[in-house]
Amino acid sequence: SMQCFPGLVLALSSLLGALALLQLSLHLRVPSRYGKHEERLCRPRGRLPARCAWFLQELPSFLVPALLLALRSPPRLEPLGCRLLCCLFCWHYFYRTFIYPFFTRGRPFPLQLLFFGMLFCIYNGFLQGYYLIYCAEYPNDWCTDIRFTSGLLLFLLGMGINIHSDLLLRQLRKPGEVTYKIPQGGLFTYVSGANYFGEIVEWFGFAIATWSLPAFAFAFFTLCCIGPRAYHHHRYYLKTFTDYPKSRKALIPFVF
Repeated sequence: SMQCFPGLVLALSSLLGALALLQLSLHLRVPSRYGKHEERLCRPRGRLPARCAWFLQELPSFLVPALLLALRSPPRLEPLGCRLLCCLFCWHYFYRTFIYPFFTRGRPFPLQLLFFGMLFCIYNGFLQGYYLIYCAEYPNDWCTDIRFTSGLLLFLLGMGINIHSDLLLRQLRKPGEVTYKIPQGGLFTYVSGANYFGEIVEWFGFAIATWSLPAFAFAFFTLCCIGPRAYHHHRYYLKTFTDYPKSRKALIPFVF
């Protein structure tokens, strides 16, 4: 039976923080070359349809924690707070794996980015699942703690913004279309990266509810990974559309 090794949790969390800083340094000036930031002259080799790619990329984040839970003997079902935190993580990735991919209308996805995305989801799925299932210790009344309740509210708010923003983006395209249009409605009224803002809020909410180093490292990674992408989206929209609302910010309403 697997045991908790605090040193392993610390090492994996620290590495995740370092990877976050690496992501930030790589993509602060130059965006990842996929979607609207893809080089026009790139040959369409080594790609998968967006639906298949998103499914394969996100699947490990759902399966790995589920496998860790299945391998634990006896199964960890208490306390309630720990069970709910596991459910929040798996709930997000159930949506990302089994619902979101089948509605997306994105362009074909580069296999190289898919490979690294899958590696990250295996890594982070293991870290978050291993900590919550084998290491985390919460009091029986954790569900009433201000950290859990406020974090849960932030998580639900962020997930709601993220899903609603994805829906608005999906409605911009008719089936088969690959052109980009100006997002309208919802939080897009204020920021160019409403979907990214929602996901960042979601994972910082999870980190507060979990109150753990692995969760805060993941939230920081999310910020460093998709924060710059929101910034580059914003610059793309301003450059491409002369009628793009000048009052919109890149990521955070009224600030940035």
